[in-house]
Amino acid sequence: MDITIEEYAKRFKMSKEMVASKIRQKKLNYTSENGIVLISIPDEAVVTKTDEEITQPVQKNIMQKATVATVLGLYKRENIYLKQKIEQLEAKIDKLINDKEQMLRDERDRIESIYTNKDEQLKNILELINEKMLHEKQQNQNLYEIEHSQNNTAKIVELKSYLKTLDLESSQRKNIKRRFEDVLREDIRVIEQNGKIYLDFSKYDYSDLLAL
Repeated sequence: MDITIEEYAKRFKMSKEMVASKIRQKKLNYTSENGIVLISIPDEAVVTKTDEEITQPVQKNIMQKATVATVLGLYKRENIYLKQKIEQLEAKIDKLINDKEQMLRDERDRIESIYTNKDEQLKNILELINEKMLHEKQQNQNLYEIEHSQNNTAKIVELKSYLKTLDLESSQRKNIKRRFEDVLREDIRVIEQNGKIYLDFSKYDYSDLLAL
């Protein structure tokens, strides 16, 4: 089969200059008709080349498709992996935030509890001090009245002496005395001086404590 230089260059993918160089070096069989150079090639070369030209683009297209599919598959798997990692990191961050907030809440509650307890203790102490001061004030007032009340000596009497004037048994007097001693620090009616208990009948009623 005879083909021109242009056809040969195109078919075998080389420049026309290279084909002309091969002709000059007599590496190709050719003939010249009317100034046109025709290169002779075997028929099987044409068939083989034609087959290559047919199959090569198909194979190349298949390889390109396979490559694209592989790359897309890799990207897809990578995206899934990254998404899972992001979800895991977000879960860890949420847990850390929740743990930190819980720690702060616990610390706040602990501090509030400490101050609440301290406030309660201080309140109790102040109440006790206030009660003691009031009681002492009342006792002092009662003592003052005992010492300076000459006109009311019949109304302010010592408990033990008063109980002796009553027609009571010894056990009854002891019970009444114990009753007065139990309320000594709480009942302002009960006056104590030098270890003795006094009653002021001019101001108070002691019937509840003297009841048998």
